[in-house]
Amino acid sequence: MKEKLILGKPIAERILADVKDRVQALSARQKKVKLAVVLVGDNAPSHTYVKKKGEAAKNVGIEFDLHHLPANISKEDIVADIKKLQADPELCGLIVQLPLPEPLYTPEVLNAIDPSIDVDCLTHVNLGKLTMNSQTITPPTPGAVMSAIDSVDVELKGKNVTIVGVGALVGKPLAIMMINKRASVTTCNSITQNFEDKCLAADVLVTGVGKKDLIRKDMIKPGAVVIDTGICFEGKKMYGDVNVEEAMDVAAHVTPTPRGIGPITVARLLLNTVICAEAKYK
Repeated sequence: MKEKLILGKPIAERILADVKDRVQALSARQKKVKLAVVLVGDNAPSHTYVKKKGEAAKNVGIEFDLHHLPANISKEDIVADIKKLQADPELCGLIVQLPLPEPLYTPEVLNAIDPSIDVDCLTHVNLGKLTMNSQTITPPTPGAVMSAIDSVDVELKGKNVTIVGVGALVGKPLAIMMINKRASVTTCNSITQNFEDKCLAADVLVTGVGKKDLIRKDMIKPGAVVIDTGICFEGKKMYGDVNVEEAMDVAAHVTPTPRGIGPITVARLLLNTVICAEAKYK
């Protein structure tokens, strides 16, 4: 049964080995690869994610620069901080860790990032390129989903894909990427009708809601690939959206949470950073 699990670590390690080689090639030309992260406030999961990104960056030779801002900072001051950071000629990647304490102004903050170093691919410019299939980098979590699917040799062309959750970080960009691969894509939100039927019709089922046990055995088509990007916490324990034990009874492959999409997402972020660095120093 264990081989049904798509584990993130080996996939992430392959990506990171490539990133490390590319960073070293730039380093040999005296070119530095530098990633900056803006962290606003004291959201505990955000601190954990940023720490993991920093550790992974250092392991592949990417300089990691963390800017921690107070939760009560104004939108104007966050934007000013971003502009100041972007003046650094060595900066190759910049992300604003989400969620922000005040979600209403998130688009304005994200669009202050120069698209050429927007390694989370959340500016309107980079989302537009994704829509037109002219992107050079892809959003890290949707990219991680694609890496997980590739790892089990599933061809998306002609497949029925259901995406549960249509947020800007995962669901929306992933739907575009799947459409670009010529899959037939169904998306589900909180008011979707016949939700279980839409899940059951999927050859590939991807979920990113953050609700424990949202996806149960009776909602999964036998032989489907199930990818879980959702995260929620009960106490200090992390869960995804999928009941993995049940899913393994019917699915061909399933990602666990933790140990699934998370490590691949971090690797894809660093891959984006080195791609942006290569473009910068071309």
